[in-house]
Amino acid sequence: MNQEKQTAVNAVEEKKEVICRAADQIWEYAELSLQEEKSAAYYCRVLREEGFLVEEGICNIPTAFAASFGTGSPRIGILAEYDALSGLSQKAGCTEPREHIPGGCGHGCGHNLLGAGAMAAAIGIKAYLEKSKKPGTVILYGCPGEEGGAAKAFMARDGLWKSLDAALTWHPEDVNEVNTGSSNSCIQTQYKFSGVASHAAGAPEKGRSALDAVELMNIGVQFLREHTSDKARIHYAITDTGGVSPNVVQPKASVLYMVRSNHVAEAVELQERVDRIAQGAALMTDTKVEKKFIDGLADTVPNSVLEQVLYDNFKELGVPSYTQEELEFADALAGTYAGSDGVPGVAAEYDAAAKEEVQAMQKKAGHAMNAFLAPLYKGEAFTPGSTDVGDVSWLTPTAQIHVAAWPNGCPGHSWQNVSSGGTSIGHKAAVHAGKVLAAAAVELFEKPELLAAAREEFEKRTAAGYVCPIPADAVPVVPD
Repeated sequence: MNQEKQTAVNAVEEKKEVICRAADQIWEYAELSLQEEKSAAYYCRVLREEGFLVEEGICNIPTAFAASFGTGSPRIGILAEYDALSGLSQKAGCTEPREHIPGGCGHGCGHNLLGAGAMAAAIGIKAYLEKSKKPGTVILYGCPGEEGGAAKAFMARDGLWKSLDAALTWHPEDVNEVNTGSSNSCIQTQYKFSGVASHAAGAPEKGRSALDAVELMNIGVQFLREHTSDKARIHYAITDTGGVSPNVVQPKASVLYMVRSNHVAEAVELQERVDRIAQGAALMTDTKVEKKFIDGLADTVPNSVLEQVLYDNFKELGVPSYTQEELEFADALAGTYAGSDGVPGVAAEYDAAAKEEVQAMQKKAGHAMNAFLAPLYKGEAFTPGSTDVGDVSWLTPTAQIHVAAWPNGCPGHSWQNVSSGGTSIGHKAAVHAGKVLAAAAVELFEKPELLAAAREEFEKRTAAGYVCPIPADAVPVVPD
């Protein structure tokens, strides 16, 4: 590793305690989307102490921030997330479900680690810029609400990402790899139906059931499913049934819908069809419906140039190593769910030779922790899930890595993730992610031709133009 990269990597190692302390503190706060007041304030305080210029409440989102260092170009953005999930409170390092706080929230997607690792990368890049005295800027973006707020998409609507030469990020996973491929775009909308209450036996003719409207809407969407693309997904949750008395015609009811499709333009079109079904349900039941936009996000645009840079630096740095105690914990945790014998990673999913290679490395590792770097996959891939990183990738070249933070096959959004994410295994993932991202960013600063190549690829992939799923008058909100 050259001296410039080593400077960045050493800085991350020197700040290991700061990084791990942040991961643990955010794990403890476990705040929901767009409510991450303590988490955002904590990061802003630490980043100011580390010498960054911090701007809070960017893009009119109270828990979003930008922490920058340096001047001029290139401008490299690092993306941080720190929101938790409801109902997933879990004791750290425990191999059985046991609440940490009764009825509390938990970091079932590892965003306590994601934010800490992103901060680690920014700290490493700052050290390089300070020592080299070269022009360039690193900006750590605090992006709240990934689990139900899509802050990055609102920032994209405001054009924030256009000022960057590239954006890098990571996500905790069960495998060490460079992620690639497209994902589903997603639009989330709440429908509130209102009718007329009445005695269900004594005067049913006077009632207009909002709950009937919700049920009819759901039936209509079920029939719609036959006429959507294979990659489309529609999910719903009834958030208000109007009451618990069956002898009352329910005057209000609400349902929350999530519409996904591979490309955001397709999702927008599908969303319009769901809207019409809601209007039809209201018409059939003589009720009224109010539509409330919650959030929307785009599909991801891969960038093979940046992915190669990330892979080369990941390979050079290797992967985290584990103590016997950590491996025993991971093996025990893997015994609590099905699928711990699966073959991880995007390369293994789409390439038979890569799958054999990963299986061989799994066998050699001999434990549930995947202590190896999966091969770099360069073909077309697709993930049915969604992330607002996609909106960033439509406005600037973007790439991300995965670092193993829990054992193989660990289910997403699970108590097992929360448990592992609060241990030294999670700490190692955050620190190592910071090192890989920092080293890759340094290479981009040192070799402007890589940024030029990444930009050229980006322009080709996004030639159709970005369709923003966020209406011009929308503001980030959480469902009622």
